[in-house]
Amino acid sequence: MLISALYYYRRAFIAIVSMVIIVSFHSCSAGKKVRVSNYANLISCHQVNTFDFKRAKPQPLHQISLDTVLSNRFSLSSLNIANAFGFLNLLKQHVDIQNTYNLSPTTEHRLQKLELAMKLSERINQASLEISSFASELDCEEERITQVADFLKGKEKQRETRLTVAAIGVGAVGGVASGILSASEKAGNSGDYLGIATGITEAILGVLILKNNKTTELLHPRNALKDIWYGSPESDIYPPSIWYYLNYKKATDTTGLSLREKIIERWKGFEQIDASSKKDLTSFELLYLGEAGKYGTEELYNRAKMYDQIESYVKMIKQDLTTLSLEAGLQ
Repeated sequence: MLISALYYYRRAFIAIVSMVIIVSFHSCSAGKKVRVSNYANLISCHQVNTFDFKRAKPQPLHQISLDTVLSNRFSLSSLNIANAFGFLNLLKQHVDIQNTYNLSPTTEHRLQKLELAMKLSERINQASLEISSFASELDCEEERITQVADFLKGKEKQRETRLTVAAIGVGAVGGVASGILSASEKAGNSGDYLGIATGITEAILGVLILKNNKTTELLHPRNALKDIWYGSPESDIYPPSIWYYLNYKKATDTTGLSLREKIIERWKGFEQIDASSKKDLTSFELLYLGEAGKYGTEELYNRAKMYDQIESYVKMIKQDLTTLSLEAGLQ
């Protein structure tokens, strides 16, 4: 009876040790890189010919000699948004015809006033649509990255669940077998050996759970983060008007930073970018600012958040459009 029991627990011991070897080999041979769907990598959020990149870059507002008719009536933010989207002259005509109509309210002047008001409304609506269109591209890219991150996270959870179940099973079998063998005087040190093997197996499984970090390659040839980081004079990703607005430094801003620079400072402040050393900064540039990169789950979520933050700043431009519309008397 005892011989039969010893034989059984000897097999349990061998099974546990074998599991250690198999799990370790699987961890090394299976690799951590996950292949994502080609659709996730090749989908383009950019619609070709959506924006006019040949449009001349606006001249900075503080370098323009503004008519007092405009500066006395409109805020600097309203004038700057009109300058960014190229209808500052139209805004001047709109104010002039309003003043003319107030002095001479003829039918002709009234029609001219209505015509210019319609033209100005159309330009404001067009600017709003351009902002929304580009913001939707950023949102699309953010969702694409998040979807890949969720897919990778799901793979990690599946493997973590299997490893956890294996650890529980090994602990239960090993604990019971070790206890029975230890209670038998004729089993010698078999119970201790089995307990050691069980502990080693659980430790290995625990390490594998902690190191359960999968990676995948993500293609991003159209990289909106790169232009924000380097701040080139012109961009082939951001529409000229939006790029001008993100880089413009308002004289009334005490920080002396453009919206683009504020985005970068926000990334650094919340440690989305590790700029503590040149090596870390170089690693960030190689991964995030190129045309492709090998990402883990956390890096993917971080990239998605960075896109979300750019999108929020782009959408904020609409606030100045709304202010302009109110100051122009269009609402």
